[in-house]
Amino acid sequence: MAKVTALDFKKTLSSDFAKQILTAVLLPFIGLIVFLLLWASTAKNIDTSLGEFPGPAQVYSQAGTLITEHFAEREKAEAFYERQRERNEARMKVDPTYQPKIRDYTGKATFFDQIWTSLYTVMVGFIIASVIAVPIGIACGLSQKTYSAINPLIQIFKPVSPLAWLPLVTMVVSAVYVTDDPMFSKSFLTSALTVTLCCLWPTLINTAVGVSNISQDLVNVSRVLRLSKLAHVFKIVMPSSIPMIFTGLRLSLGIGWMVLIAAEMLAQNPGLGKFVWDEFQNGSSDSLARIMVAVLVIGVIGFMLDRLMLMIQRFVSWDKNAVLR
Repeated sequence: MAKVTALDFKKTLSSDFAKQILTAVLLPFIGLIVFLLLWASTAKNIDTSLGEFPGPAQVYSQAGTLITEHFAEREKAEAFYERQRERNEARMKVDPTYQPKIRDYTGKATFFDQIWTSLYTVMVGFIIASVIAVPIGIACGLSQKTYSAINPLIQIFKPVSPLAWLPLVTMVVSAVYVTDDPMFSKSFLTSALTVTLCCLWPTLINTAVGVSNISQDLVNVSRVLRLSKLAHVFKIVMPSSIPMIFTGLRLSLGIGWMVLIAAEMLAQNPGLGKFVWDEFQNGSSDSLARIMVAVLVIGVIGFMLDRLMLMIQRFVSWDKNAVLR
């Protein structure tokens, strides 16, 4: 009887493992293959003003071209600095007092440069939004009066489109950010602040909900220990509401990433949005395929940012079961 039970247990484990492999690997792979087949068959039947809509093969080819262009541009930059270094060394041999002047390479930004710029911009906007939203959300969760006072503003500004914010932010930045030696370009600030205005609301709302739903037992423990208000926030409120706070942060980051692309298009700030717009304006036979490369990269980066936030949430949360996938 014991042998039969052990054998059945092994079969059950094998069956569970097979189901996990099927769910985690095989089914997503099948879904991807079906999507590519549908894409390839549908693209052949779509003719645009720029030619046939690109299929997976054309997009893959243009992805390789963008990678090649990136490394070619890097080689040009290295050659530029090497020639500059040689000229300065030759000049210093003739005149030891000569102070070499280093000029920056002004070649075109590559696709990977645009990716980095977009990531940097969205993280700046997201961090600013988080710094504003989390404290206000905690205050709203702890005080019903504060929530009642701020809630109308949340409901008014939450649904406003980035296309409405962008002209206002552009004018404010142009009027306020006046300097002869700017640390940041105005287009960068415009994009980052637009991201901030659009992505702070999910974090604020979820933080307020998480704080307001703290267990009454924990509140009673805080009263028994006579914790100060600041200690109560850091030792009771924050640990208990972390799952909801991070849910808001994940939603905010996703919204910020979507908003950024539109903001970069209109503000003409370097990034993936401007890359898409420039390719659309270019109108070459390869433009559609290059835009599709950007679309897929935008989606993959959005997914990776969400997974990164989920990893951070799992690391800092004391209740691992409360972490959503």
